[in-house]
Amino acid sequence: MPPQFAAKRLGKELQKIHNSLPPGIELVSAEDFEEWVLDIKVLDNNPLYKDQTYRLKFKFGGSYPIEPPEVVFVKLPDRPIPIHPHIYSNGIICLDLLGQQGWSPVQNVESVCMSLQSMLTGNTKNERPPGDEEFVRANRLRPKDIDFYYHDNNV
Repeated sequence: MPPQFAAKRLGKELQKIHNSLPPGIELVSAEDFEEWVLDIKVLDNNPLYKDQTYRLKFKFGGSYPIEPPEVVFVKLPDRPIPIHPHIYSNGIICLDLLGQQGWSPVQNVESVCMSLQSMLTGNTKNERPPGDEEFVRANRLRPKDIDFYYHDNNV
């Protein structure tokens, strides 16, 4: 269980999420303040993601919201991992917003979901990040422990 500050913040976020979420974002489960699952959809007509729903898993540490949550896409039979130049085939997302340098405590679960929706909406490349296969095969780190080099701001 996260410390009291994190739990209080997550309680407020969960209450807001239960009251309303932007279109294309749906809470699947939030049994505790450690892990939440949400589904997102891209709402425009981007042919890469049309009629697809994607599953996100959020893991919260004791320092949330000072530190970002760990966020990954999860593959299920009806929930693929989106193909995107910043999303590895194992669901790990390379996005500065989810790292220490791009995260701000004013961000929240809803804003992360909206940022990911926007990232997918603007994508025109049907490709994985360079080195995807090697990264997925060799990586043993949790997403929060990976030191990504953010060289592409065109996302």
